[in-house]
Amino acid sequence: MNRPSLVKPVTRLAFNTDFGLLYERIERLGALPEGTAVLDVPCGGGVALRGLRPGQRLRYVAADIAPAMLSRARRTAEAAGVSDQVETHEADVTALPFADAEFDVCLSYTGLHCFPDPTTALMELARVTRPGGTLSLSWVHTDGRAVHRAALTMGRRMGLSGPSASTSQVRTVLTDLGFTDPHLTPSGAFTYLTATRR
Repeated sequence: MNRPSLVKPVTRLAFNTDFGLLYERIERLGALPEGTAVLDVPCGGGVALRGLRPGQRLRYVAADIAPAMLSRARRTAEAAGVSDQVETHEADVTALPFADAEFDVCLSYTGLHCFPDPTTALMELARVTRPGGTLSLSWVHTDGRAVHRAALTMGRRMGLSGPSASTSQVRTVLTDLGFTDPHLTPSGAFTYLTATRR
């Protein structure tokens, strides 16, 4: 995912999605104001780190349950010249080791469909997002075409995917958790979402 020129056509073919929507959101990280606290979970290999600018003054926490992903994220941060801006934490998204309202921006890119309990993950992301803060998600939704639902089923059998969620389920959960006007952009198998916490 750190190579957009390769990833975009592959995801268009495999998932009928415009992954440019994800990269646009990542690029916006470079414009965050000084002092912003960002949580990225699961950070994976650090794809969102490509949006940071060297010398940008913010707190960026890259969290993942897999130590191997955290090692890759640290290498990505070093290669991008932003390692001094990035903290890494081993963490389970369903029990985040962070305080209530600790972050201004919470990111969860291509993760919700992997979590064993998406609702609890959303509750935890809401808990650590401050009032007025932003949540940005992307995931393989369950209300996609039959071929995409089959891919989720195969992923579950291989232990790579969880139950995932439909766009309406995520909208309802986030509204109940105090997020206003969740903006959802379905694109093929994926949905891209941005919402603000009341």
